Amino acid sequence: MGDMVVVRKEGLYCVPGDFYIDPWRPVPRAVITHAHGDHARTGSGHYLAAAPGIGVLKSRLGDISVDSLQYGERVTHNGVSISLHPAGHVLGSAQVRMECGGEVWVASGDYKVEPDKTCDPFEPVRCDTFITESTFGLPIYRWQPEQQLMDEINAWWRKNADEGRCSVVFAYSFGKAQRILAGLDASIGPIVCHGSVEPLNRAYRAEGVEIPPTVLVSDIDKAALRRALVVAPPSASGSPWMKRFGDYSDAFASGWMLLRGARRRRGVDRGFVLSDHADWPGLMSAIKATEAERVIVTHGSIPTLVRWLCQNGLDASGFDTEYGDEEEDESAPPAGAAASKEAAREEDNVEGAKTGAAGEQGRNADA
Repeated sequence: MGDMVVVRKEGLYCVPGDFYIDPWRPVPRAVITHAHGDHARTGSGHYLAAAPGIGVLKSRLGDISVDSLQYGERVTHNGVSISLHPAGHVLGSAQVRMECGGEVWVASGDYKVEPDKTCDPFEPVRCDTFITESTFGLPIYRWQPEQQLMDEINAWWRKNADEGRCSVVFAYSFGKAQRILAGLDASIGPIVCHGSVEPLNRAYRAEGVEIPPTVLVSDIDKAALRRALVVAPPSASGSPWMKRFGDYSDAFASGWMLLRGARRRRGVDRGFVLSDHADWPGLMSAIKATEAERVIVTHGSIPTLVRWLCQNGLDASGFDTEYGDEEEDESAPPAGAAASKEAAREEDNVEGAKTGAAGEQGRNADA
């Protein structure tokens, strides 16, 4: 048998199973690792995804034909046994395990190995071939413990609140925003969420994830905003929507904040290094835990990681994919009707301005 998974113009294709994994063009059958816009796109005939992420997937893609699998549950399609396993990236994120003819391949999608209260933890899956992302596939990328980071965010918020200044954190609406919310000290002040974030908060709460109470800016007294923390997508920066907050201090949460000059280029007061992707040690530990002899590297620092893996005795190569432009997904409200209505309400409440300003086209922007 040849390779179980190959790259076609539509996306990653499981040859014996006749289905695609996170296709970037419409296909008859798609298995989705998670609902970020660079991995879950509209137009396919039928979708399969992990049960915890179905609510978010539907809110983003609208009325789709979709089946769900519990983590570890198996189905067989065209002789290929398929199961989904936690990837630790965002709510409902999954690795796709495929077994056929005694051979096992795993496509990881995006993943991280650090603990995260908002999603199921990464589960190493034994396989012969492992398809791994490499968003932060350079040795310089090493994340600090999450609690230490959240302590820094809360201290910054508390200082601003004591000075009567609103705090605004720019973070991607799906995953990053909820992870920050779950670590906030709600005793400091009210928590405000942008209209693109709030519907996703509800999807997380529906899956049992504990997130503190949040409100829209239209539902809070102006005086209370001086002690508030606001969570908004990067596309809101510089938009008319921001005028509501008066004299505010802003911050950007991303793994890219580790790079010198990243905060200055973003034009924000603070940069918090927070990523939903594995850092270099995380990539190393995840790959080792699979015990795979062959590794295929996708989006990110492909040449560096391939070279390192080859030097360490593995059969490594790369796949060219179209993943990584999640920032495009932040320039518009989610596809669900309720979400669109909520985002529109936000826009109408600020001088009739629209918040859907064109998002910056940045690589790997859900990082």
